[in-house]
Amino acid sequence: MTDSASSPVRSRSGGRAARRAARAAPLADHLRPVRAGMSGGTYHPLSDQDMQAIHNAALDALEQIGLADAPPSGVEYLTRAGGILGDDGRIRFPRALVQKVLAQANRTITLHGRDPKHDLELCGTRVHYGTAGAAVHLVDAQTREYRDCTLQDLHDAARIAHELDNIHFVQRPMVARDVTDNLEMDLNTIYACCAGTTKHVGSSVFEPGFVPEVFDLVHLIAGSEAAWRERPFMSASVCFVVPPMKFATESCEVMEALIKGGMPVLLLS
Repeated sequence: MTDSASSPVRSRSGGRAARRAARAAPLADHLRPVRAGMSGGTYHPLSDQDMQAIHNAALDALEQIGLADAPPSGVEYLTRAGGILGDDGRIRFPRALVQKVLAQANRTITLHGRDPKHDLELCGTRVHYGTAGAAVHLVDAQTREYRDCTLQDLHDAARIAHELDNIHFVQRPMVARDVTDNLEMDLNTIYACCAGTTKHVGSSVFEPGFVPEVFDLVHLIAGSEAAWRERPFMSASVCFVVPPMKFATESCEVMEALIKGGMPVLLLS
């Protein structure tokens, strides 16, 4: 009787390594648990009746009380549209006018990123998450102590937000306290954010006279004014109304100049 040669042992062709690599790989966009534009709108803390009551109260306030301190250009725009300028200098808005304008309002808006893959389609119940806050202090990661925010911190925050899938836009999260000139702070804030991310960026403009230089900067980043107007990658936050029922005059002038230049505006009050 002769011994037969044993069969050679075959090594597995990288099956375990392949499975590990598959588990470590990023999920496909459609499989990610948090994605830009996911449907929301399921949280209803107020009933339809409650919301209608708030809406009616707002219509009453606009029609009966109105708003004071509109700049001359704003008075012209608003009265031309149907607002009524009273002897007390307040502009009142007839209920029918407000309802007409609401019915005409655009229901779909795109906030562009410098990279089209970061475009945000604002419509329906789509939800997007982003940074905000304009914090003036932070806890230093090294010393664990509070200190003023700096321009470098802002840039670093934009870079971090750029890499996070669950952050879809970068609204200025902090104020660069090491830049004391207001114009320089506006310009450097925009630059620091845009240098850190190609997602949509949000910031603000301190006064009307700064707007031309802001547009010079965004045109330079975009490549031209035409390229900017085609895909405006930045929006501006404007607090245009302040208590009690007054327009913030200078902010309204900033808003007008920004709109003329093609910049989306986030209205705050």
